[in-house]
Amino acid sequence: MELLKRLSEAPGVPGREEAIRAIVREALQGHVDEIEVDRLGNIIARKRGSGPKVVVAAHMDEIGFFVSHIDEETGYLRIEPVGGFDARTLIASRVVVHTESGPLLGLIGIKPVHILTEEERKKEIRIQDLFVDLGLPGKEVKAKVRVGDPVTLHQTFAEVGELVSGKALDDRVGVYVGIEALRRLRSHTADIYFVGTVQEEVGLRGARTSAFQIAPEIGVALDVTLACDMPGVQPHEQVTKPGKGVAIKLKDSASISHPGLVRFLTRLAEEKGIPYQMEILPRGGTDAGAIQLAREGAAVVTLSVPTRYVHTVVEAAHKKDIEAAIQLLVAFLARCHEADLRL
Repeated sequence: MELLKRLSEAPGVPGREEAIRAIVREALQGHVDEIEVDRLGNIIARKRGSGPKVVVAAHMDEIGFFVSHIDEETGYLRIEPVGGFDARTLIASRVVVHTESGPLLGLIGIKPVHILTEEERKKEIRIQDLFVDLGLPGKEVKAKVRVGDPVTLHQTFAEVGELVSGKALDDRVGVYVGIEALRRLRSHTADIYFVGTVQEEVGLRGARTSAFQIAPEIGVALDVTLACDMPGVQPHEQVTKPGKGVAIKLKDSASISHPGLVRFLTRLAEEKGIPYQMEILPRGGTDAGAIQLAREGAAVVTLSVPTRYVHTVVEAAHKKDIEAAIQLLVAFLARCHEADLRL
């Protein structure tokens, strides 16, 4: 899990994925035939083959912020979100402001409840109400920080019982699954492209441009999905459960999986004894939605890792589900040229 730890703890807001890109490049050296970085910042690793062209995509970016204002007198920072946050999860968090001269640890603050008016107590917490305290005088902050500097949530990676937990498992766990699968793959017919995509959290942008360039026949997105097996959630609302296996997606807000790929994956999983569950996600999408629409279109599917507390710093995934995702992806890449894509 050391690689996953490195991926989780490294910073990479949309448009600033360079630290993750470097880890991916290092991890795949010697396991692929070529690696390139495109104009948008996607890293594309290829394992050449004579069969169908297959894209496996996992996004490198994490939800985060950019500095939007610096108070010259107090040094407090205002922040602009890049990606979807629930402001309730941000109060009393630590962040890192990534400046040109180096990272600065900061604290997310808000007006204390003790001095709120009755009207203020009734209001929903908004990101606009939050600020970042660097613990430095205003002049020093102004000298070190610039508007536009990226800000990421600060959290260490940890193993919690049977789970792993940390920031940005969405979607560093997908990146990890893709890397591990390519490392383990011994034989294949397909022409395989693994893409660490950029700017997924703000509109599937990297997947759109890379898929246009590659023009795949098959696309597999690797991502997390909701695991809502928790108090107060009805069974039909839980989407997936940790420990029950990799999730094979049927649909989400961005794509409907190709039925031939879904059938092929479920049969492979059963044949190999790999635990799996079926997934329908009522809201949200993955890179599959962009790959599906590239050029004349591609047959797509998403393999998901069930994850609790998505878009927080304590995202948690089951170790067995991560391993199941790797095993199923390896089996798929070895035999995907056999899949029947007729509708």
